[in-house]
Amino acid sequence: MRAKYIIKKSIYALITIFLIIIFNYFLFRVIPGDPLSMVMRNPKATEEAVQKTIEMYGLDKSWYEQFFIYLKDLFHGDLGMSFEFKRPVMEVIGPKVLPTVILFGVSEILAIIFGIFMGIVSAWKRGTKLDVTILSVSLFTYSMPVFWLGMILVAVFAVNLGWFPTGGITSPGVAIMGGWAHVSDIIWHGVLPVITMAVLIVGEYALTMRNTLIDVLGEDYITTAKAKGFSERYILRKHAFPNAMLPMVTIIAINLGFVIGGAVQIETVFSWPGLGNLMYDALGARDYPVLQGLFLLITICVVLANYIADISYSYIDPRVKNEA
Repeated sequence: MRAKYIIKKSIYALITIFLIIIFNYFLFRVIPGDPLSMVMRNPKATEEAVQKTIEMYGLDKSWYEQFFIYLKDLFHGDLGMSFEFKRPVMEVIGPKVLPTVILFGVSEILAIIFGIFMGIVSAWKRGTKLDVTILSVSLFTYSMPVFWLGMILVAVFAVNLGWFPTGGITSPGVAIMGGWAHVSDIIWHGVLPVITMAVLIVGEYALTMRNTLIDVLGEDYITTAKAKGFSERYILRKHAFPNAMLPMVTIIAINLGFVIGGAVQIETVFSWPGLGNLMYDALGARDYPVLQGLFLLITICVVLANYIADISYSYIDPRVKNEA
């Protein structure tokens, strides 16, 4: 039965991705602006040069011919040619993936650990001063503007105290040294942006875990477990926590999917050379092929993250197990 459930979810995910590809293609063709004027920025270009540029980018073909060419190239891993960098989009996006994965991977891990711990403590100590404190801190961090927090950390710890660099991923010349010197320099540059992102996410995780755990602790089977004489720690670990984790799986998966979209502000503030910074530069240059590639990557990540969450549910949620 689980195989049928996985196949069904896989088909839904593939259909969604195909619809996203169609939408992504037409979105950048209805945006105001002439693609030719973005490519040919030389007003003295000859008519022959203009015609060659039109043919190179396929602008001389009808929209449906361009669409089928786009689909064919996409299945071969070709996302087109960048207007700004005059290179294939894959070559432009490729080197930016690892810095973003490093930044948000570490941030997510820290936020998940601290968010779940804070949520459990807050729910278990509901109504106490500790609960109020954790709830207030979580609400404050959850509603905090990301660029504001980033600029505050840069102003205090980078500019005034000089403990960390103001931006970038490495210091000039350190990459040549390699080894631990290079790794430690990346860690040094990544402390402030990682803290910024983790602080913003941890509030959401803490609030979700607290509210979910409070609902679970009010269930009849928890009362029964208490009546049987089980310890509070045992009830929390064996009964309450596993059921409270179900909504967390969905939220974590969605946040992982939106990792690139959330990277724009943080990577811009800290000059972190990742996908978010690239998106900001591409927006300023109206580099539509790069933006189209980034948006496609973002949406596919969201779909795959939700797909993984659905499959995970079939293993951890008894109700979905029965459905599967």
